[in-house]
Amino acid sequence: MEALLCKRLGDPTSSFESPIELSRNHPIPELDSPTAVRIKVKATSLNYGTYLQIQGKYQEKHPLPFIPGSDYAGIVNAVGPSVSKFKVGDYVCAFSPVGSYATFIVQDQSQLFEVPKGCDLVAAAGLPIAFVTSHLTLVHRANLTSSQVLLVLGAAGGVGLAAVQIGKICGAVVIAVARGAEKVQLLKSLGVDHVVDLMNQNVTASVKEFLKSRNLKGVDVLYDPVGGNLAKETMKLLNWGAQILVIGFASGEIPIIPTNIILVKNWTVHGFYWGSYIIHQPAMLEDSVRDLFSWMEKGLITVHVSHTYSLSEANLAFSAIKDRKAMGKVMIVFDDMGNASSKL
Repeated sequence: MEALLCKRLGDPTSSFESPIELSRNHPIPELDSPTAVRIKVKATSLNYGTYLQIQGKYQEKHPLPFIPGSDYAGIVNAVGPSVSKFKVGDYVCAFSPVGSYATFIVQDQSQLFEVPKGCDLVAAAGLPIAFVTSHLTLVHRANLTSSQVLLVLGAAGGVGLAAVQIGKICGAVVIAVARGAEKVQLLKSLGVDHVVDLMNQNVTASVKEFLKSRNLKGVDVLYDPVGGNLAKETMKLLNWGAQILVIGFASGEIPIIPTNIILVKNWTVHGFYWGSYIIHQPAMLEDSVRDLFSWMEKGLITVHVSHTYSLSEANLAFSAIKDRKAMGKVMIVFDDMGNASSKL
């Protein structure tokens, strides 16, 4: 089978001594337990965490060599003798910290989610990380309501686009921050109430002007996958009793939130790490995925895929992430899906 191997740590966008290498004759993984399921991968997504993982900068480290992994979708190819939830031919999606950048992957049945028949598998592959992250943080952690103002940073990225769509479903006033006219136009098409274009607008001044026009005091929920100076700047816009959702640090800088300010302003800071839910609250993940597929079938949410690549073009796929060209998801699609050549 085809598999993308990370043989050393480094920047996967590099064309010189790349840390990633395509193997065309990698062994197909065997079922390793009675409840194991082998899936033929149809599509797998690229997340910023995977980009960091290959550089050795992510919180979880893996011994070399390894096959990188992320969320994916595919068709069940084989099942262990004790598998009760799935059968050969079923559509499934899942997240795996390693292994999905390959034709086949093996996971325990408890880690797989059923994909409704008829659902586009490329879209399904882009749902587990971005949309579950936004769903659990906004709906379950922040309890976002229609009376609140939601500010989403990095709003044109994978988790950002998921957050603005879920914010609108909750009925909140949604403010999005992005960079560039094309991204601004996409966000407006999703019904966002106000978009700040960092290419030519000051985020604080723009948001304050919008809040004043709506007779609103400030921001109630800050959704932050960016960190850095942008996070620190937008904290000035938060109401008393606001909530901060710490999703990630795409800027490369981890912001410091002074605890005395948290105390005085009665802020609540929520950290969110998807992987730990597999250990501590797996049932909540399953419920979230079920809700999201229901919303997708009703047309309430859309997994926006801006770039697709073949496995051999993985360096280009990571460049789209690194260079912030993506709007929504960047996907690796396998050949038997039809068009696996890059789509920009």
